[in-house]
Amino acid sequence: MLSVFISQSPFHIFASSFSYGMIRTHRFKKLANPKNPISSTDLRSEPQARKKKKKKTGHCPKSKPATDPPTQIAQLSPSSSSDGFTILPKEFFLVDALDLAPRLLGKLIRRDDVVLRITEVEAYRPNDSACHGRFGVTARTAPVFGPGGHAYVYLCYGLHMMLNIVADEVGVGAAVLIRACAPVRGLETIQKRRGQITDKPVLLTGPGKVGQALGLSTEWSNHPFYTPGGLELLDAPKPESILVGPRVGIEYALPEHVNALWRFAIAGTPWISAPKNTLRPS
Repeated sequence: MLSVFISQSPFHIFASSFSYGMIRTHRFKKLANPKNPISSTDLRSEPQARKKKKKKTGHCPKSKPATDPPTQIAQLSPSSSSDGFTILPKEFFLVDALDLAPRLLGKLIRRDDVVLRITEVEAYRPNDSACHGRFGVTARTAPVFGPGGHAYVYLCYGLHMMLNIVADEVGVGAAVLIRACAPVRGLETIQKRRGQITDKPVLLTGPGKVGQALGLSTEWSNHPFYTPGGLELLDAPKPESILVGPRVGIEYALPEHVNALWRFAIAGTPWISAPKNTLRPS
């Protein structure tokens, strides 16, 4: 039934050039538009264009499982789980949030039977008037100042659980918000948690939707992504093309931070949140 998702058997070992250590960091300075789903059977290539049905759907449309670039996992290591996924090590996260953000694209988040591919992120840094760290260390923001590679989950508008991955060293106060993902495994669980029987991008294109699909609460804050069990970040090939643009919903911030190109997304996939017209090829 869920044939489009990755099988339970270990994936082929991908070239070591895909491992986190080989990913070059960038400072992106341009502002794009995507449109293509994720295929979870062979991530050797980027998303391929797929014809869309003209059938309109409501809040709970029914259709075949979506596809996007299949996800192949990099080489196995002592941190690998029994099904062949490689958990990224702590060192992967100990970099500036602006470097970590694009490096997270294409990586996988796993909780129980659900595996999601990260398709869109935003960086939040020290001295950033849009970052929660601007308030200093409080009961709510303390996780942002914790170790890189830990989760920071906060409740937005009393409704949405927003998942962030803490970046850099202890005390820095930086994180990367996960804005959108694509389903790789566990579609039925995702649909149940979201309350939507659909395989369309609306299922996971928005940070609150990602948190809901993973079944998160603020109790997940401070959870390390680099240890087996619970919530894990898994290695996978980086995308060939990336889009960049200004972050969303931070009108309260200083102009230089409102206009900063710190939003990153995978090019060629529809699994990106609105607005899309502010994104441009990097």
